Amino acid sequence: MEIGYALSSEEHEPNALVEYAAAAEAAGFEHALISDHFHPWIDRQGQSPFVWGVLGGIAQRTTTLRLGTGVTCPLIRIHPAVVAQAAATAAAMLEGRFFLGVGTGEALNEHVTGARWPSAEVRREMLAEAVEIMRALWSGKLTSHHGRHYDVENARIYTLPREPLPVLVAAGGTEAAKLAGKIGDGLIATSPDEDSVEAFASAGGTGPRYGQITVCWAESRDDAVQTAFEWWPNAAFKGQLGQELPLPSHFEQTISMVTPDDVAEAVVCGPDPEPIAEKVEEFARAGFDHVYLHQVGPDQHGFMQFAERELLPALGAVTTRRAA
Repeated sequence: MEIGYALSSEEHEPNALVEYAAAAEAAGFEHALISDHFHPWIDRQGQSPFVWGVLGGIAQRTTTLRLGTGVTCPLIRIHPAVVAQAAATAAAMLEGRFFLGVGTGEALNEHVTGARWPSAEVRREMLAEAVEIMRALWSGKLTSHHGRHYDVENARIYTLPREPLPVLVAAGGTEAAKLAGKIGDGLIATSPDEDSVEAFASAGGTGPRYGQITVCWAESRDDAVQTAFEWWPNAAFKGQLGQELPLPSHFEQTISMVTPDDVAEAVVCGPDPEPIAEKVEEFARAGFDHVYLHQVGPDQHGFMQFAERELLPALGAVTTRRAA
């Protein structure tokens, strides 16, 4: 099991994200995924920088950390041809350390151009076509495409990475996991869903499987729960709500239905590494081989010290036991 770190663009300004990526590398994390949003989930989170600019900064401050978007939606807000160019540049700068994570997105980020917000089925269809376009452009050849959802006219990407650019596909259910198996080089998920892993494999998926765990480290569990409730109450939202609401203010209107205990059920809170290790084990049993940890709130440096001192050694022991 490889352990990584989540760069939360919704919570941190761009220069801080660059610093945290460098700190994660120094602490011993092997990879990181950075969120790609136009809006934060709620106003309290307060940030949402353009991910492609941040990636350039991270490329200059790290040397070994592998980095992916977690995740980009190449469907509506940005045309897949433009995403293809942006990803190719990021991959060229990171020199073999970048992968593109893609998904079908949320109305929160994609409605901003005034385009229609399609159904999940149509968005999966759009994603398959978008990935087809991006792979064609990454060949470096002059490309035209006239499909059901997109047109590309005589486009060629000149700045390309030396190595093929992996595409990992996010899935929140078995249908999306099947699509990931068909078009992707790996799977990304936020829950330890064994059915999704099986659906990914049954559709031909053979690549790495990344799972995200949301945590909140603090000196006490009570402090961690309060921080998680203040900064990430959306962790407690269930079902399709996160895909359908278009504004942070709409998410804030739902917070009145959420309690700190609800958030504590969704976020691993406190100073003890053992509950995080148990969650990592849960992902491992479901078939994931990579896990990345999202530390909620402003105290990222405290979390890094905890990770280097206690958490990563504990998770290394878990990995060793499983290998044995």
